[in-house]
Amino acid sequence: MSDLAPPTELLSVLVRLRQWLVDSPLPFEAADAEAGRDAREGLITQLDDYVVPRLVQLDAPMLVVVGGSTGAGKSTLVNSIVGTQVSRTSVLRPTTRSPVLVHHPDDAHWFGADRLLPDLERSERASGGHNVLQVVPTDAVPQGLAILDAPDVDSVEERNRVLAAQLLAAADLWLFVTSAARYADQVPWDYLRLAAERSTAVAVVLDRTQPAATREVSSHLARMLTSRGLGDSPLFTVPESPLDEAGLLPTDAVRPIRAWLDSLAEDAEARNAIVRKTLGGALASLGRRTRTVAAALATQQDIAASLRRDVDNAYAAALAAVEEGSSDGTLLRGEVLTRWQEFVGTGELLKSLEQGVGKMRDRIVSAVRGRPQPAQRVSVAVESGLQTLIVEHAEDAAERAAMAWRSLPAGKMLLDEAPADIGRASRDLRGRVERLVRDWQGSVLELVSSEGGSRRTTARFLAYGVNGLGVALMIVIFASTAGVTGAEIGVAGGTAVLGQKILEAVFGDQAVRRLAELARRELHARVAAVWEEEKARYVDVLDAHPITIGSAPTLLQLCRELDDARLAEESRWQG
Repeated sequence: MSDLAPPTELLSVLVRLRQWLVDSPLPFEAADAEAGRDAREGLITQLDDYVVPRLVQLDAPMLVVVGGSTGAGKSTLVNSIVGTQVSRTSVLRPTTRSPVLVHHPDDAHWFGADRLLPDLERSERASGGHNVLQVVPTDAVPQGLAILDAPDVDSVEERNRVLAAQLLAAADLWLFVTSAARYADQVPWDYLRLAAERSTAVAVVLDRTQPAATREVSSHLARMLTSRGLGDSPLFTVPESPLDEAGLLPTDAVRPIRAWLDSLAEDAEARNAIVRKTLGGALASLGRRTRTVAAALATQQDIAASLRRDVDNAYAAALAAVEEGSSDGTLLRGEVLTRWQEFVGTGELLKSLEQGVGKMRDRIVSAVRGRPQPAQRVSVAVESGLQTLIVEHAEDAAERAAMAWRSLPAGKMLLDEAPADIGRASRDLRGRVERLVRDWQGSVLELVSSEGGSRRTTARFLAYGVNGLGVALMIVIFASTAGVTGAEIGVAGGTAVLGQKILEAVFGDQAVRRLAELARRELHARVAAVWEEEKARYVDVLDAHPITIGSAPTLLQLCRELDDARLAEESRWQG
């Protein structure tokens, strides 16, 4: 592939794909979340460790990663192929904790952290660190080929297993090592199945096999490889043999493997064919794996929308309940009703209502003139009742939202992560509601004062004053629904009509309707503002796990672009 320049269009698509994958986490628990996360992480890692570096460096040496089962003798095999101790061996498991890369000295520039496995530190000595790559240059390895000894795929240590998977995903060729005792184990075959699905070039080494059992075991292993789509993979057998003083297998035992690797190093076309096979398979698998991520992201977006909708619905219902409770006469009972009746002297005025409203204005004025009116007591009672109504529904909204979230695994996770118990109203809510109600009452008084600007000297206005007319307006609001007032509101109907007539006597019918509507809207706006503050506790927790809007369709579009660019590039390779 030395005559091929890096494929600009394909690389451009891959760079954009990688960025969208990085920017599109899957934070919520869902049925397809784990598969989506695994696919996303695997895609990002393989793009970084193999696909992009290999496309940029088509002439780089072929990387052979030696992987396999615990105790299969991988490190001993690598040392024996190279002809010297380059990878630590031990009877203790796991042996290979940090990977070892062996390459020809003239190929050193290909294996810097800026070109291969960028998240692994480089070291010239064995460190035992999981994030350290020991690099060993030696003339024993032919130029154009490098060998990487990886940890066990079935290691008892999770970090080893994760690293082994990462290294195998970065390989041009797998040299997969198993033994007569372990060749049928499930974990190694899971990896081999993955290699077959991605068209990764694989050679298999059946190590540590008793000579008498070699034919039988190797034949069975060959049949298993064929049945799993790996029938064209070279199969080598290494008999159980004593090690020499240097801890190496006899030269004859590994000669076929060494000869095959040497032939690949000498034959650029054969080497390139293996690289093209693995690279092409990796590229072909990207689209399918990305679609898995896209489907999971679509689920995540649905979950986020559902969680947000649960909160919106809970507080919208609570806001509607406050509006209903502050306009259906509910508040015109108990203390509010008692104080209102004390204020207006209900007996005399209700008789006037029953006789008709023709002379109502004059009777109202004469009934109250010269008698002190305890408007402040009504205002305090209204304040207390309205505060209780708002706080109760705020508690109800928080409980409803929390209950809805707990019905989903993702919502339960968010509630568990929340910095406070958001299933209850905020601790400072009552104080904020007290200020809300006082401020609203002040705005009602301002409305009355403004409307009565030209009437301040009239007898009717002076009879009640700003405070008296203000509480009358509140009474009208609490006993009106959609602007309807009167006896149909039940027990409190008489007193509400009385408040209506008091206001009409001063301002007139149209002005009263307008003032009531303005005051009602003002109360709604103030409660809605507090509701937004309460909702923010949920929304902030949700927004701490952002879902990139449009990521799922964008990834699907990138899949289509990737397929087009990949097919075009493969045609160029074949040409």
